[in-house]
Amino acid sequence: MTQILIRFLVGGAVVSVFAVIGDLLKPKSFAGLFGAAPSVALATLGLTIVAEGRSYASIEARSMIAGSVAFFAYASVVSLVMMRYKTQALLSTICAIPLWLGIAFGLCHLWFK
Repeated sequence: MTQILIRFLVGGAVVSVFAVIGDLLKPKSFAGLFGAAPSVALATLGLTIVAEGRSYASIEARSMIAGSVAFFAYASVVSLVMMRYKTQALLSTICAIPLWLGIAFGLCHLWFK
């Protein structure tokens, strides 16, 4: 119960900080990027360090980095395909999911040999 409360408080505080940063940046479409994922990741890593130790948290951090690199590639490809070929969003995103998974699992495989 206390871990959930700490996660709630730390996550809320970090979300607020990132929301302020996002509000200061131009264009305003960046505000959503700074509002969710980074704050949840930081709160989770902080709690993981306390609960499991630094070595376990470093493995989690590397997994988060692999997932974010893979998501960047996925989002870039989806955007390119949708702009160039005028495809529907649902079709483009579903067809690119294997790319995201392949990059994420490939990076994890390379890092965790």
